[in-house]
Amino acid sequence: MALFGANIESVKKSYFNILALFLSSEKIDSRYVRCLLKWGFQLQLNPQDVKNAGEDLSMIQFSKPEEKLDRLEAIYHLVHMIHLDKVVEDVELEVATVYAETLGFKSSVVAGLFQSIATADYDDFPSRDVRKEVIDFLKIHDA
Repeated sequence: MALFGANIESVKKSYFNILALFLSSEKIDSRYVRCLLKWGFQLQLNPQDVKNAGEDLSMIQFSKPEEKLDRLEAIYHLVHMIHLDKVVEDVELEVATVYAETLGFKSSVVAGLFQSIATADYDDFPSRDVRKEVIDFLKIHDA
């Protein structure tokens, strides 16, 4: 599975980091849990993926990437997860916004990026370099 050329193992690693962020919250909205579960199913997580993340998922810890390029890459992985089923749901954008803001991106920039994602025509994904588009957007708007 390689939607617009993403390295699936890197996307799975980002998924578990997002999961760790939400699991560390005192309270998590059930809509967010459903979204996170949906992404996990769509990523076709298997027992080995879970084992690689840690034997006890309640023990996984969120890690904010130190390098800006790594944070940009994490946002790109979010775009990948949002488009696994080629449907952009409001709750996915909410989850993604919480994560992106936690990574240090301004809410207005994140909103702009996700608005462009939600309204874009993604039928031509294979012919586009979406990773570059996401990273360029964030570099320009979050300088």
